[in-house]
Amino acid sequence: MTQTIIWTIAIITVLGLVLAIILYFVAEKFKVQEDPRIDEVEKVMPGANCGGCGFAGCRAFAEAAVAAPNLDNNYCPVGGNDVMAKVAAILGYEVKAKAPMVAVVRCNGTCANRPRTNTYDGLSSCKVKAALYSGDTACAFGCLGCGDCVEACQFGALSMNPETGLPEVDETKCTACGACVKACPKTLIELRAKGPRGMRMFVSCRNQDKGPAAKKACAAACIGCGICQKTCTHDAITVENNVAYIDFNKCKLCRECEALCPTGAIHGVNFPKPLDKEAVKARVQERQKKAREAAAAAAAESNTKEA
Repeated sequence: MTQTIIWTIAIITVLGLVLAIILYFVAEKFKVQEDPRIDEVEKVMPGANCGGCGFAGCRAFAEAAVAAPNLDNNYCPVGGNDVMAKVAAILGYEVKAKAPMVAVVRCNGTCANRPRTNTYDGLSSCKVKAALYSGDTACAFGCLGCGDCVEACQFGALSMNPETGLPEVDETKCTACGACVKACPKTLIELRAKGPRGMRMFVSCRNQDKGPAAKKACAAACIGCGICQKTCTHDAITVENNVAYIDFNKCKLCRECEALCPTGAIHGVNFPKPLDKEAVKARVQERQKKAREAAAAAAAESNTKEA
């Protein structure tokens, strides 16, 4: 009996050693050499694994950054310029600093502005709600109010305001990872440049219905009147599909569009002084008057020369 036990142990030991040797040689033959810089890059990453960079996580981003010839198409929104500077130093690349971004909710449909037309009694999910019907109001483009964006944000930067029924962004916590943008089935959330000292302008509406229908559904909807586009001297505003849009790369933060918007669909954020609408309107009217006078003078001169 004892001899049997000894032989069993010996055989198992020898078999284990043989298999270990085989595994060692197989591992050596098929092992993949990994660039050590991948670990270095991963260490300086924020470790959020949020996917905001377009990759599955920080490790995947590090692998892509090491493999790329430059960092033009690789950027970590959570770590921002500081982290990218460290990544560039590790890889020996140059990286251009980018303007910090922040999430913006483009919907004016508060409970006061957008009256309910029906009641939803189902799973509290914007995605499910959007798949079933257009929403609880006459606006088929507005926020559905279930808070999918809030759940998607792992940084606690979004919360639902019970009074307005809309999500609000805490820009001190927002990392511009884009998770909320992906979570909104109505594509109401957009990443925009924070702007100097946090000041920025945006059209808080995406309603593509014609003016009367949009205004009926929401008192603060963009009605596509084009006043803002005609007023802007920087070519920063376009009106397409009955709704205005402000290009933050061209906007000079003059706030003239905000002052002249008849429905209040255009919002200015973080400006140090309240908007004096009357003063801005007077300035715009004076400029337009001078432009008309100049055009009339030019026309008269042209007629004189022809005569």
